[in-house]
Amino acid sequence: MYIARTYQDYLKKSKQSLFSTTPVYMPEPELYVIYTGDSKVDKDYISLSEEFFEGRNTALDVHVKVVTDGKDGDIINQYVIFTKVINDQVQIYGRTRQAVAEAIQICKDRNVLREYLESREKEVIDIMITLFDQNEVLEDYIASDRREQAEKTAKKNAKNLYANNVPVDIIAKSLGYSVQIIEKWLGLVPQA
Repeated sequence: MYIARTYQDYLKKSKQSLFSTTPVYMPEPELYVIYTGDSKVDKDYISLSEEFFEGRNTALDVHVKVVTDGKDGDIINQYVIFTKVINDQVQIYGRTRQAVAEAIQICKDRNVLREYLESREKEVIDIMITLFDQNEVLEDYIASDRREQAEKTAKKNAKNLYANNVPVDIIAKSLGYSVQIIEKWLGLVPQA
């Protein structure tokens, strides 16, 4: 979607039309991902078909250059440092405004993205807090989904054990739920 929009903007700027009879010039695309994780990356490129479609020839494939660090002091190198400082501060302060503010101050003191951070500090804080919030929502969703799956499995196990004449108190103890909950799952108490 973003690539198509970029090409649309390019064609508009260069006053070219896809509907004309003259050939259209379009620059060759280059796609990059900046990897800031701690694990070692052993690939220079990631291929969509290799990563997700077992290398099959698909209708759509892209090759993305993996960048793990720039040259000392360049913008990519500074961005990688910034993400590591953010991660360090999150370890100390959690996903909070204070963690972001501390990271920004550390980076400015180290002359990492200094000019950008000084001119857009509020924007950077807002973006990082939004990312933290999105991450928290995702983690809550995953935890909730796991709890639901665990409860679903426990209900099934309770019914199987009860069908095999295992006493309710033993079922409750073995599954880690109260007797009242097990009785409710088994339909042994009137539903309100």
